[in-house]
Amino acid sequence: MRSHAPVPATAAERQRLDKWLWFARLVKTRREAVRLVEEGFVRIDARRTDIASKPVGRGDVLTIALERRVRVLRILGIATRRGPSCEARALFEDVES
Repeated sequence: MRSHAPVPATAAERQRLDKWLWFARLVKTRREAVRLVEEGFVRIDARRTDIASKPVGRGDVLTIALERRVRVLRILGIATRRGPSCEARALFEDVES
C-alpha cells in the first residue's frame, strides 16, 4: 500500500520564501513578500519565521496573515519565474477549503 504523505523536497527543489510568495502571486512585489515575512506574518509548518531567504519546498505548509484574511497553503511545487495566475495556482493547495 502506498503512503499519501507528502515527500520532502530536496535541496535542489527548494526556493527562497520571499521568491515563492511572489511567484505564487500571493503578493504584488517581492519587496512586499520580504516585508510580510520580516514582520512575522508567515509561518512554515506552524513555526514563525522572519527570514525571507528561508528555503521552502513541496510539502511545506505556510500560514500567511494577509491584509483581510489568514491563508493556510500546502506547497505543491516551485517555479522558475512569475508566470500567469493559472501557473501560480498550481504551486499550492488551500488546506482550509
